[in-house]
Amino acid sequence: MRHSRWIALSLVLPVALAGCGMFDSKKSKLPGQRISVLELEKQLEPDPSLSSVSVALPRPVPNRDWPEAGGTPSHDMGHPALADNLSIAWTTTIGEGTSRYAQVLAPPVVVDGVVYTMDSKSLVSARAASDGHEIWSVDITPKDDENQAWGGGVAYDSGRLYVSTGFAELIALDAKSGQEAWRISTGSPLRGAPTITGSRVFVITVDNELLAVSTEDGHRLWSYEGIPESAVLAGSASPAVSNEVVVAPFSSGEIVALRIENGHMVWTDSLSATRRFDPMSTLADVRGRPVIDRGRVYAISHSGRMTAMDLRTGSRIWEQDIGGVNAPWVAGDYVYVLSTSAELICLTREDGRIRWITQLDQYEDPEGKSGPIEWAGPILAGDRLVVLASTGEAWSVSPYTGKPLGRIELPAGSFLSPVVADGTLYLMTSDADLMALR
Repeated sequence: MRHSRWIALSLVLPVALAGCGMFDSKKSKLPGQRISVLELEKQLEPDPSLSSVSVALPRPVPNRDWPEAGGTPSHDMGHPALADNLSIAWTTTIGEGTSRYAQVLAPPVVVDGVVYTMDSKSLVSARAASDGHEIWSVDITPKDDENQAWGGGVAYDSGRLYVSTGFAELIALDAKSGQEAWRISTGSPLRGAPTITGSRVFVITVDNELLAVSTEDGHRLWSYEGIPESAVLAGSASPAVSNEVVVAPFSSGEIVALRIENGHMVWTDSLSATRRFDPMSTLADVRGRPVIDRGRVYAISHSGRMTAMDLRTGSRIWEQDIGGVNAPWVAGDYVYVLSTSAELICLTREDGRIRWITQLDQYEDPEGKSGPIEWAGPILAGDRLVVLASTGEAWSVSPYTGKPLGRIELPAGSFLSPVVADGTLYLMTSDADLMALR
């Protein structure tokens, strides 16, 4: 060990000293063209062979509910119906917004004309979808706990609302009254919303442990431990479930498919990028929810890798050098995704070729490249893509051409993708303002 250490030092020191110019007062410029290391990154471009291909999508279909983060356990909502002309029906405050010590991370869910939300301080509430008036609210902070924890989310199934929290607890509430049915400790904080299918609730801890618990009383059925990661992004993705398989995304960049009945591994993959040019790109976090559509898993990591995988075998069907923190949206023969470079991208579902790219605003001050803008979305509804900006704007973009169709101002910025239920678009801002547009 000592011998190898001195070899390493002997290699590093001469290079470092030579770089300081200690051995030569005259610096000779090496011949050749200078290329920035950042330019080595592959630039995304539309596929020229698709320039004459018209994007065709399934017709919009009305959906009454949006019971989980991502809409369904598979996170595959297709093309929900939404009117062409929208106006604000109502706006209400659901509690405390984002602050230095807390953040609004739970997207709303909508079932049977009721909107369920959770603010940044673990206040869970139910509101009428008709006008936003409060039906009930409950503070789920543990008794005698003065600490502040953030994260988690809500999901609905069979008359119960399941709530994950940053207090390392999973809670079941009666959806009509808010009364607590059961509460269990998960051993580690939960930053993402639960996923529910059949009699099982799936949640992922910040320590990258997937838990499967019973909806009846919360007892643990099985668990899977992923690779721990010391640095993670705010928030977390929910697992996706389809065809008796649960696909779990982890902050390590892992994607793991397991049997829902016993937790036995089906396959595993990693979306960590091989080339990393800055400290942020080392975060391989799969923060965007994976989507399961017609036997394929679509997933994207922060570090710059997007893939389509076979649900049964895990084999990669295609991949692209795209990084993102939002879930892809699959509809018909196309996939839509937001990149970390604020690009809204349309790809072919079959082979991942790029049909079009729309560059959204990256900075509040483009010339000085200051005030970076974060984007949430996209969702497809009523023949338009909707994305939200941290600066307080909602954009509407054509899913067929990528051309912006319009924008509206919001009371505050948003880091959460909007949801659609019963012909209404719901937006949640970072100030905990819930807006309904119809």
